[in-house]
Amino acid sequence: MNIYSKKQRWNIFLVLLAIIIGAASLWYTSLMVEKLKEEEKTKIEIWAQAIHKKLLLVNYTKELFNDIANEERAKVEFHADVTKKIIEIDDLEHLAVLTEIITSNKNIPLILTNKDSIIVSSMNVEPEPKKGEKIPDEIKSDFYKYSPIEVKYKETFFGWIHYKDSRLFSRIQLILNDLIQSFITDVVVNSASVPVIISDSTYTEILAFGNIDSSEISTPELMKNKIDKMSAQNKPIKVKIDNKTHYVFYEDSFLLTQLKYFPAILIIIIAIFIFIAYLAFNSSRKAEQNQVWVGMSKETAHQLGTPTSSLLAWVELLKLKKIDEEIIDEVEKDINRLETITERFSKIGAAPVLEKTNLVEMLQTSINYIKNRTSQKVSFNVDYNNNEIEAPINPVLFAWVIENLLKNAIDAMEGSGTIEVKLSDHTQFVYIDVIDSGKGIPKSKYKTVFQPGYTTKKRGWGLGLSLTKRIVEFYHKGKIFVKFSEPGKGTTFRIALKKQHKI
Repeated sequence: MNIYSKKQRWNIFLVLLAIIIGAASLWYTSLMVEKLKEEEKTKIEIWAQAIHKKLLLVNYTKELFNDIANEERAKVEFHADVTKKIIEIDDLEHLAVLTEIITSNKNIPLILTNKDSIIVSSMNVEPEPKKGEKIPDEIKSDFYKYSPIEVKYKETFFGWIHYKDSRLFSRIQLILNDLIQSFITDVVVNSASVPVIISDSTYTEILAFGNIDSSEISTPELMKNKIDKMSAQNKPIKVKIDNKTHYVFYEDSFLLTQLKYFPAILIIIIAIFIFIAYLAFNSSRKAEQNQVWVGMSKETAHQLGTPTSSLLAWVELLKLKKIDEEIIDEVEKDINRLETITERFSKIGAAPVLEKTNLVEMLQTSINYIKNRTSQKVSFNVDYNNNEIEAPINPVLFAWVIENLLKNAIDAMEGSGTIEVKLSDHTQFVYIDVIDSGKGIPKSKYKTVFQPGYTTKKRGWGLGLSLTKRIVEFYHKGKIFVKFSEPGKGTTFRIALKKQHKI
């Protein structure tokens, strides 16, 4: 089992462990949130029930006050009847009784006016109005609140009895108004912090609202949208206040709304945290890999430099001894190869210079080099759209890329098969395809083959394709990927290079 198989298993194990821990945390959090939601919902339901109960008390009090008002009206009408009888009676004994009945009224303010609306007499009115004058303007509205009672003498119209609420009833009416206002205040300013709107029966006029920003209902359209939203959440409560139908609209409190979305927000936060942690880890890993690559490349170039210099000296010595020149030529070729390899490794440790290069010539040189060192059982085919296709590359490093891909293809075919190299020119990109007839790669390994240490051979470090990817993507800002592969049907590697390099 290679290092990447173990790494993948560990990654899978850690991901599963993270999912289990996250799922357990979310489950427990969701459980607690649901309990809090139920408690909050219970508070709202209790508040709604309390509205109904308090409304019953308000309505009962209103009915009681109406009964008192009707009784006072009856008293005034009785007083008017007594006044009529006083006007009509001749019996002094009965007159005394009726007069006593009238004077016993210590509570209801009365004003008797003639047919010209001039005050004849008054009772329980403070300050007492002047007789012979009309009812003063400052108290007229109070005494015209109710319809006056006609007073006739022997079917002849005499005048009116005007009256207003008694002192006791006025005080009770203030208590009723305070009770109604208290009810409205308790509804809109509630302990459950529930957003509330009390509107009329047509939903167009707002009596009161609470726990809502006034900007949300500043226009009729916004108000309608808010009421519609509230109705969708909870059925409005129908109430009667002062004999008028109103509706109480309410929605979930801000806390309950937060609790509803809390699990989703928690998931997003965890996901963001994992993503940031992954980016940080990945960045750290890449930085570490870069350090390793640079250090290894510099050290390799340094180690190769010493024996290469020594070999050059030995070649000069062989020339002086007049050794077979063909042998010396072959040795020089190998030394040149070592120098090329040394140069490649030295360039890995520093930013290489890119220059416009004819890819056709560069590819053909690399193919010829590999072809001369490969079995005759491997055939090479090339397909170029043009004899001159240029792209900004570093020739030394990019030749290494092509050689690595060709060697990898030969290994995949086990020394027998066909390798095809295609070069295609497009508007912004140049594509290089290296196609082999080897054993192929499973789809699950398309990305793994580029990772350091991955290899299917018994010998080797598994750095060839990883180094190739680094040169193409890190230094040339291009792309290399497995375009197509299937076990038993070969593999196609594609390199995409930009035709223009941005400095």
